[in-house]
Amino acid sequence: MSRYDEAKKLYADLGVDTEKALNTLKDVTISVHCWQGDDVVGFDSKESLSGGIQTTGNYPGKASTPAELMSDLDKAFSLVPGKKKLNLHACYAIFDGDFADRDALQPKHFQKWVDYAKDRGMGIDFNPTYFSHPMVKDGLTLSSPDDEVRAFWVKHGIQCLKISEYFANETGIPCVMNIWIPDGYKDIPADRYSPRARFKKSLDEILSTPYDKSKVYVTLESKVFGIGLESYTVGSAEFTLSYSTKNGITPLMDNGHYHPTELVSDKIASLLLFNEKIALHVTRGVRWDSDHVVLYDDETKEIAKEIVAHDALDRVFIATDYFDASINRISAWVTGLRNVQKALLNALLTPHDKMKELQKDGKFTDLMVMQEDIKTAPFGDIWAEYLAREGIKADYLAEIKEYEEKVLVKRV
Repeated sequence: MSRYDEAKKLYADLGVDTEKALNTLKDVTISVHCWQGDDVVGFDSKESLSGGIQTTGNYPGKASTPAELMSDLDKAFSLVPGKKKLNLHACYAIFDGDFADRDALQPKHFQKWVDYAKDRGMGIDFNPTYFSHPMVKDGLTLSSPDDEVRAFWVKHGIQCLKISEYFANETGIPCVMNIWIPDGYKDIPADRYSPRARFKKSLDEILSTPYDKSKVYVTLESKVFGIGLESYTVGSAEFTLSYSTKNGITPLMDNGHYHPTELVSDKIASLLLFNEKIALHVTRGVRWDSDHVVLYDDETKEIAKEIVAHDALDRVFIATDYFDASINRISAWVTGLRNVQKALLNALLTPHDKMKELQKDGKFTDLMVMQEDIKTAPFGDIWAEYLAREGIKADYLAEIKEYEEKVLVKRV
């Protein structure tokens, strides 16, 4: 009997069908952020990274051209099982002598990304880029009191809506377009209301543009803190959730964008009660929104558990969002993505229905014992079986180091 067969029997004794878990996991799509590969630089601006975002480290081999970034993504995708989407920021537009500023971006500036995605049978998600640009004035974009600045960024959002619909039409897969702004103040503001009123007006103007809501899901992401934005962020959790609910768009939670004692896993069930869909950016904050590589840690497992336990895999858009320049960037991609998938598999291997009944019946002693028994179940053998069935090597580091020696270290 193989290790998988033995593990399968042990899980069956706990009331878990491992075959069902494996078949479910292989159809879960994770949207993969492109910006891990080049430290959130993009191709459209010479501006330094701004908006409360910072990368640290200078590991060799950072992608600096579209071809290099696509090559690195391919290497990462080849080492990760399951279904993927490509998640782009607008600053990754590709120009062939026809540069356009962000308020004038067009679908043609993303044609090469569409070709890339179609060749690999995947969809594309999209993000307007409201940072690292000279039109960010005094740290403000869509909430700026300068009418010219605000109008520029509204036009950017409108153009991104058109590009998102183009992605959906070309790939045949709906596009999630996420709006996040870095607007805020370093010190205590005199007026918290007016910037948010201007942000609301800007969003209203962007969303007044007709678009096919069956093809484009607009999401709105909050943030509590950023470097240089320590005292106030315009797009707070209360603002973004209220706006999303009132205007029928999709709320997005990034688990690094809350106070250190807040847990996104604890919020998922509440949002599912009031929204057809919700969206997540899975990351790892260390003391603040530091976007560390996702680990197979308690919060990642708890986020996955909440999605699976409430039968919401088809209602939650799952994306990754982190960037680490201090280690091999491809390994960062692969490690984080695999850990999201491990967390999902762990959740699928948990007898949620049985545990819910124990809770409903007030059998909390039995529930605690079962929760502890699950922790020592042979999860690793099921994960190894999943990798084998997907044709993916368990050991990815050796292949990444070979790619580093042959490709990454030779880049200037």
